[in-house]
Amino acid sequence: MIPSNSIAVILAGGKSSRMQQDKALLPFGGFNSLAEFQYRRLCKIFYKVYISSKDNKFDFDVEIIEDRYKGSSPLVALVSIFEALEEVDEIFLLSVDAPFVGKSTFNTLYKNNSSVVDVTVAESNKGLEPLCAIYHRSCLKEAKRALEADRHKLISLFDRLTIKRVKIKDEDIFMNLNYPNEYERAQAMYM
Repeated sequence: MIPSNSIAVILAGGKSSRMQQDKALLPFGGFNSLAEFQYRRLCKIFYKVYISSKDNKFDFDVEIIEDRYKGSSPLVALVSIFEALEEVDEIFLLSVDAPFVGKSTFNTLYKNNSSVVDVTVAESNKGLEPLCAIYHRSCLKEAKRALEADRHKLISLFDRLTIKRVKIKDEDIFMNLNYPNEYERAQAMYM
């Protein structure tokens, strides 16, 4: 079960180069933006929800954790988040463009979470889903090293961490919205 003090962070600072516009700001699910859709639904599940971004580009009231480093990657966001939330031992990271990942998946991950691992990560038939995972503060040292070495892929960071893989059978929930046709498909699926 999701702990009563759980913290989720929505990653919304990507370049969206394949979408050719900022996907976090695209309308979705009756909200002005995908970011607001994700924020509103996660607020019903988690104790506290933040959005990680390069800046506050949103038209709704939300606490932003701004990236503290150059570059645009989930690794930059991860380090920035733990530096900003100094008292927090673990966070749930979810990509802004994963609107179908829901409470049952969150519960499954927390049920399998352990303080003896650095990351508890969802695994679909396509492989690990590093933007649907519980990250523990214990990963911060290696994350900073990876950042200094300009190794920005979270998957490569996992080689240096203790991770717990949690198999999630419904891989359709991990459909990302990288291209306009994927966004249109997701909108149709949500209706």
